[in-house]
Amino acid sequence: MEPKVTSPVTAAEKVDGFSRKSVRRARQRRSHGSSQFRYQSSQVELTPLPLLKDAAVSDLHDLFCKKLQQCCIVFDFMDCVADLKGKEIKRAALNELVESIATGRGLLIEPIYPEVMKMISANIFRTLPPSDNPEFDPEEDEPNLEASWPHLQLVYEFFLRFLESPDFQPAIAKRYIDQRFVLQLLELFDSEDPRERDFLKTVLHRVYGKFLGLRAFIRKQITNIFLWFIYESEHFNGVAELLEILGSIINGFALPLKAEHKQFLLRVLIPLHTARTLSLFHAQLAYCIVQFLEKDTTLTEPVLRGLLKFWPKTCTQKEVMFLGELEEILDVIEPSQFVKVQEALFKQIAKCISSPHFQIEGATRTGGR
Repeated sequence: MEPKVTSPVTAAEKVDGFSRKSVRRARQRRSHGSSQFRYQSSQVELTPLPLLKDAAVSDLHDLFCKKLQQCCIVFDFMDCVADLKGKEIKRAALNELVESIATGRGLLIEPIYPEVMKMISANIFRTLPPSDNPEFDPEEDEPNLEASWPHLQLVYEFFLRFLESPDFQPAIAKRYIDQRFVLQLLELFDSEDPRERDFLKTVLHRVYGKFLGLRAFIRKQITNIFLWFIYESEHFNGVAELLEILGSIINGFALPLKAEHKQFLLRVLIPLHTARTLSLFHAQLAYCIVQFLEKDTTLTEPVLRGLLKFWPKTCTQKEVMFLGELEEILDVIEPSQFVKVQEALFKQIAKCISSPHFQIEGATRTGGR
């Protein structure tokens, strides 16, 4: 793990093993402008191709490739009346591709893989637009939905069917689904459209499961994103989805836990509690924390001390969330670990009980509920 940190931490060049250099690299990767200009009006007029279901077996792969190539053309959805015929032809072709890869066996031969990845990349990889509202509050404001979703949704569905196909061969696909591809995929998690982030979550989880050689790299890059979010930007739309993926990953960690994983817990997950937008991903974060404690009870003391260190002093909503998480931790804590933190813990609980704010006092008495 060599994720990034920035100036708010300490004056040292490295903090707890995480270097500034990796933060800078992650920041540069995410530097982008508006995506409304990424669409290039098609100069090619699409014409419908024969249906895959009607094709002779000898022509099937060739026709499949032609439809993939046809679907590489990206239309301008910012203009809702432009290229209507072409958009409909592409939508029908994408529907066919989704259905054929789900039901047809023997389609995924080696020459198909580069065409599949070319089509997927041409559609999903794009510059994300800045928010129309500079003061965008994800808790209050409606997100910008992706204009090209009628096509993009089908591309994501096709990608998932591709990864989940019984004929899928990771040994061939790894030539195209590599570290560079994963980096581009992770950048898309900043999409404001929750529908896209939900698809991305499933896609990345499948990639993590099928490509063993990419697992450490994926974890490292998620760490970089979180550190960039904590110490620099305070804005990244996909934190909750990435934490959901990590919840499954943590659940599969072998025992004893590696030092790398413990470091991630204490140096990344615990500081995530300081985020201004904690409410958007607190449930997923608390789940990851509890997963770690169920794996290794000796982590209970440093985790609780970390929570007490970052305990909110001026935000009632966050304090109620901390109390709820504390209750979840106490559900799995072992007596030998509780003894180590009981004094500090009871001091904090006493402060909460005596709080003049009714929500804090009430949540303390009811266990965070």
